[in-house]
Amino acid sequence: MKTFQYLLAALFAWVDVTVDAQTVNWSRYTPENKHFIDLHGGTEFGMAFGIAAGTHFRIGNLPLQTYVDFSMPAGNTWLDDYKVRIGGKIRWFAVEHIQFSTRFEAVFRREKNDFVRLLNFGSDMSGILGYYRGPWFAAAEVGFDKAVVTHFQHEEAYKDQFPGVRDGWYLPPTGGNFYAGFQLGATIGKQDIYLRAGRILVQDFKRSPLIPYYSQIGVNAKF
Repeated sequence: MKTFQYLLAALFAWVDVTVDAQTVNWSRYTPENKHFIDLHGGTEFGMAFGIAAGTHFRIGNLPLQTYVDFSMPAGNTWLDDYKVRIGGKIRWFAVEHIQFSTRFEAVFRREKNDFVRLLNFGSDMSGILGYYRGPWFAAAEVGFDKAVVTHFQHEEAYKDQFPGVRDGWYLPPTGGNFYAGFQLGATIGKQDIYLRAGRILVQDFKRSPLIPYYSQIGVNAKF
């Protein structure tokens, strides 16, 4: 029972550091500037920073953005914890200045502490409804981040306390977060400067993480 409780606690701690997303001003997309590099930082249950690179193209009349993103928390030991996301965002419709898009990401996460090393595969998806007019935009975002399968490699310090613990892959019955917030941004030349912030709620709708808010500021350079 103690082992099961520990696994659940580790999973909740794991998915608490996952909120992140690419932010784009759809109204300033042009075929001549279809590639981008994104630098971002903020609070994800601790300070974190990252870099992303991607491109824009079209499927018929639908604009699509695809990207790869690498991020990690600020800390003394580099690459103990990090996250890699491969994703895409598609704009489904635009009525005057009102636009709606959805985002889906495949996520790989690594976390290591004195007791366990975790490797996780999951997903993150959201919907964004916003007002995009010329050089500025404002949007609302609602999403869900899910830890799907996690590999546990326990350290000797934990095995000494719980000799029966087993390493291996676990399919968790829980381990997801809903989040909702806003995006604000402006385009200056070929750069988008943006701010994201919002609230996080554990998927059972009964609990919040220790720090139940997220925030992010970034710059998106197109070329």
